[in-house]
Amino acid sequence: MKENPIRSLPGIPTLLALIALLVAAGWLMLSAIHGTGGVTALVTGLSLGAIGVFGLVGLYMVEPNQAAVLTLFGRYVGTVKENGLRWNNPFFTKKKVSLRVRNFESGKLKVNELDGSPIEIASVIVWRVVDSAEAVFNVDDYESFVHIQSEAALRAMATSYPYDQHEEGEISLRSHPQEISDRLKEQLDERLTAAGVDVLEARISHLAYAPEIAQAMLQRQQANAVIAARTRIVAGAVGMVEMALSELEKSGTVKLDEERRAAMVSNLLVVLCGDRSTQPIVNTGSLY
Repeated sequence: MKENPIRSLPGIPTLLALIALLVAAGWLMLSAIHGTGGVTALVTGLSLGAIGVFGLVGLYMVEPNQAAVLTLFGRYVGTVKENGLRWNNPFFTKKKVSLRVRNFESGKLKVNELDGSPIEIASVIVWRVVDSAEAVFNVDDYESFVHIQSEAALRAMATSYPYDQHEEGEISLRSHPQEISDRLKEQLDERLTAAGVDVLEARISHLAYAPEIAQAMLQRQQANAVIAARTRIVAGAVGMVEMALSELEKSGTVKLDEERRAAMVSNLLVVLCGDRSTQPIVNTGSLY
């Protein structure tokens, strides 16, 4: 079922014509009642009045960014998108469909991410109807369809990615919001195309671990942060020790045997990697 544009008559000129027809019908009936027109004038007046009243049924209003889907005895006839007062066959049934941009925020869903940890996730979906015929005839209630399919797509997407990034370059829900939003939009487009709906934007509005594991996951994140910081500190300290020994050997200031070299390396690493400031011991005696 695809949208089929159909022409409609401008409503204001048609309304004026129908009013003139009703005035003429009233004049003919009055003249018949007063005995100047006869039976023919009465019948003609009644006929014109019936036609005028019936014609008024064909008038309808189309607002900006709105479409009117017309059907005739259950058969789809076409769609009118011209704004203002319009007129079509009075036998046509008119169903209004909004083409405006709409958005909604899904409720917080509790799902298991790729690693199996329970998380809470919610999204904001921006969408609009682009094919009024598909929206009306392909699904029973397109607004309810959008809401239900959006939550289903969000659940499916959340189970396909981990909450946190475990490896370099890995896409996760927390570290790659743009990629996750793009993936969610793709899934929504696949699910909502049949309803004549175009998804303009889809993004995560809420993301957190479920309350029952939130504290444990916070401790794990803190531990990972400490490990990462320590790894960087040690790497920097080793580089500084290597540089210090290299400069000492290059200048020839001090000649160190293997035992004293190892002791110096140990002392420098303690100074550079320690949590607290070290207190040096000054040797005022021999070199050793």
